[in-house]
Amino acid sequence: MDMADAGPQTYLYGCELTSGKEVRFAPEEDDVEHQLSIRMVCVDPSTKDDLHLVEVEGVGSEGNKVTAVLAALKPSTTPSVCVGGFEISPPVVFRLKSGTGPVHISGQHLVMMPSFDDEEMEEEEEEEEEEAVVNSLKRMAPAAMRPLKKVKMEEEDEDDDDDDEDDEDDDEDEEEEESPVKPKKTPSKPQTPAQNGKSHKPGTPTAKQQKTATPDKKKGNKDAQAFKVPQTPPAARTPPTVADMKAKMMASVQKGVSLPKLQPKFENYMKNTFKVTDSKTIEELWKWRQTVEGK
Repeated sequence: MDMADAGPQTYLYGCELTSGKEVRFAPEEDDVEHQLSIRMVCVDPSTKDDLHLVEVEGVGSEGNKVTAVLAALKPSTTPSVCVGGFEISPPVVFRLKSGTGPVHISGQHLVMMPSFDDEEMEEEEEEEEEEAVVNSLKRMAPAAMRPLKKVKMEEEDEDDDDDDEDDEDDDEDEEEEESPVKPKKTPSKPQTPAQNGKSHKPGTPTAKQQKTATPDKKKGNKDAQAFKVPQTPPAARTPPTVADMKAKMMASVQKGVSLPKLQPKFENYMKNTFKVTDSKTIEELWKWRQTVEGK
C-alpha cells in the first residue's frame, strides 16, 4: 500500500478530570501532524449529584487562545454526553469549571502520516530512467571502440607490408647497378621482355594495394560516426495550478486525511507538499481551506 493511500493512524485516547486538575494534550513530535477527536464525556459512579461543566481550551484560527464549554453533566439527569465528531488540534487543555468530578473523557488520537505527492513520484521515475540510459551507454561504449582499434591495426599492418616490398625492390635495383657486366664468348641471349610488354617500376605500389587501404578508412569513419549517441534533453516540469492543488487536497480529505487548521501549519504543509512559496497563492488557498467545514 502506498503512503498516500494509508490514511491517518488512529490510537485510543482517554483522561480523567477532577476539581483543580487540568489535563493537557500536546504531543512533541513535529515531523507529523496530530489531531484529537473527542467521542464521549461521562461521570463516574462515585461522582456527586452536582452540575459539572467540562471546559476545553485550544488555539483559534488567528493563533489566539479560545475557551469553550465541552459538556454539562449531572449524574441524576445527564450522566453522559456523546460529542462524536468534535476534532481539535493540539495543544488542548481540559478542566472542570464547576463540580468536583471525577469526569471521564474518551476519544481517538489521530496521527497524520506524511504522504508523497504525484510530482515527487514522477521525479523519482525520471531519475531512474536517466540512470538506466547512462548504464546502457556505458555498456555500448566498449563494444563500439573495438572495431575502431581492429581497423587501425589492419591499416598499420598493410603500411608495413608496403614498406617491406618497396625496400626489397630498391635492394634489387642497387645490386643490378653495382654488379659489373662480364663479357662472354658465347653469343648473348636476348633478354626476355617483361610480361605483356610492360616493365616493372620499382618502388611503385600495385593498384590492388592502393585499393585495400581506401575502404578501411571509410569503414573507420562509419564506425566513429556510429559511436556518437544523441543525448535526450530533460523534460520540462509544469508547476501545479491552484485548481490542481485544491483537487488533490479534496481527494486527500475524502480519503480521511485532515488538512491543517492552523495557518502556520497550513503554510508549512503547502511548502513541503506542493513546493509553493508564493505568499499570495498560499493566502488564497488558506481562505479556501477555511471554507472546507470540519476537515
